[in-house]
Order: sequence, then structure tokens, then C-alpha cells
Amino acid sequence: MTEPYDLITMGRIGVDLYPLQAGVSLAQVETFGKFLGGSAANVAVAAARLGRRSAVISRTGRDPFGDYLHQALREFGVDDRWVTPVDDLPTPVTFCEIFPPDDFPLYFYRRPKAPDLVIHPEELDREAIAAARIFWITGTGLCEEPSRGATLAALEARAKAGPTVFDLDWRPMFWGGEGGASKDGGASGAAARATARPYYEAALRYATVAVGNVDEAEVATGLRDPKACAQALLERGVELAVIKQGPKGVLAVHRDGRVAEVPPTPVEVVNGLGAGDAFGGALCHGLLAGWDLEPMMRYANAAGALVAARLACSSAMPTVDEVEGFLAGR
Repeated sequence: MTEPYDLITMGRIGVDLYPLQAGVSLAQVETFGKFLGGSAANVAVAAARLGRRSAVISRTGRDPFGDYLHQALREFGVDDRWVTPVDDLPTPVTFCEIFPPDDFPLYFYRRPKAPDLVIHPEELDREAIAAARIFWITGTGLCEEPSRGATLAALEARAKAGPTVFDLDWRPMFWGGEGGASKDGGASGAAARATARPYYEAALRYATVAVGNVDEAEVATGLRDPKACAQALLERGVELAVIKQGPKGVLAVHRDGRVAEVPPTPVEVVNGLGAGDAFGGALCHGLLAGWDLEPMMRYANAAGALVAARLACSSAMPTVDEVEGFLAGR
């Protein structure tokens, strides 16, 4: 095996088609920009932009959009060796609407099934997963088989050999929420949360870091108070719980008693959709560097703010110089 990767992510990949006009619905949009997307892919790109050697485990369709994603990953410096094609499924496409500062509806086209949910356990390079300095999985990877079994198999092979991050990544429509199969609608869908929770708890047993917003933490814990959520995540096995609170900033709680509460970094928001992935890549950068909680959270917040002030996700991920310059100017 080659030198271990700094980061291997596993999960969603696709093409983002984002409108080049803000403040109008998709019905009125005339032009779109095409970008690499998907949370696992974006986090790998974010880490690569910060100088880390990263790779992603995922799948695409065997089509021109799949070819584009391979090209984009390589251009960003992300190893694509574990991104493989599925013959009979199209590469997913995601549209969004842009209503700054805080309304960015997403429209996922992942039918009849997304290729990134057709990752099989026997396809995994378990040696590379165990050897990676950080391994990152997402909640979406748990929503269907065979991806669910593959994700848990990867975590078992990893066996907490190093920082193992569970991005809680709650997308209720993938679990039947928001008026889908659960028929209970709402912001998340109670039936969808109940379906997901056992799988989230299973993944948490193998994770050392959990990161997500309050809605996502509620799926894993049944709680909504950020401090209670963090404590519950620690009780479920992680060493570090990171709760993103939007305008209230971020809370990080470590099993050893360290706590950091960092306020948000204000910017003029253009598109907030990639901020969480930038935060994730910067979090990995800080974990690899051995930073203490507060500077790590401030750095990750700054990376997320820089992306929120830009249109795209993947191509907007900042470099070290950009993040450091942004922090120096605060």
C-alpha cells in the first residue's frame, strides 16, 4: 500500500447545478453553473485545498456526468481510485435555489437510486481505511443497503484506529421524511428520525468524532439542547462532539472535559450550502495538526464563512492562505 492518506471520506457524490441568478425560483432561472458536489466529495476537496492528501469512496453512473466528477476530483487533487461506475444508474444531479441570507432549497435527483448508495462491503479497501489518518463517513450512507452495510463494515475495519468522524448529515427526504414515506412531514419527520436512529447509534459506536447541527444531533440522540446533545454523543462512544448552532456559533465538547464555544464568523452570505463541508475539511486539518479545540473551531468557522460568501461549494473551498488571511483581518 502507498503512504496512508491524511483523509478518506465515504459517501455522497454528484453534480451540483446552481443558478447564476439569486432571488428567483428555479422556474425563472435561465443559466446554471456546474460543480462537483456531494458532502463526502466536498469534504475531501476542502481538505485537499488545505494541503492534505485525500481520497473519496463513492460511485457514479457510467455517463458523461460521472466522467466530469472524476475529472473534477483529479483537478482538485483528490484521489478518485475508489470512485467506481454503476452501469444502470445515472449520476445524481442536485439543483438549488438561492435566496440569501438563509434560504437555499435543495432538489435532489437521485432516482431510481443513487450510485453512491450501491457501495458493497466486498469492494472496500479495508487496509487503506484502517491506515488513513482520518476516516470520515456520513449519515446519508446509512439510509439504504448495500451502502449501510458497507459503511458499518468500513467502520468495523477502521476499529477506531485513528480519528473516525461521523458527519451526522441528516437529509430527511432520503429516509422518508418531509412528507415522504413517513407521511408526517415537518422539519425532519418524526418517523424518519425514528427509522434512522438505530443506524446512527450503531455508527456512533465506531466513531471518535461526531459533527452536525442541532437537527442532525437530534436524530442521533433524541435531544435538542446543544449541551445535552454533546453529552449524549459522548455517552454513545465518541471522544469529541461538535454541535453547529448557526447564528449561535459552534460548541465543541471533548471527553477529557475540554469545552470550546466559538461565535459565528459574520459574512455577507451568497450561498450557505457548502459552508458545512468547508467546516468539515478544516476540522480534519485541525485534527491532523493537533490543534486545541478553540483555535480549531475558529479556523473551521472561518473556512465555512469564506465558502458561504461564494456561490459554489467544491470550487469555493479556501486555501490555507485564504483562511489565515481572513482570520488575520478579523
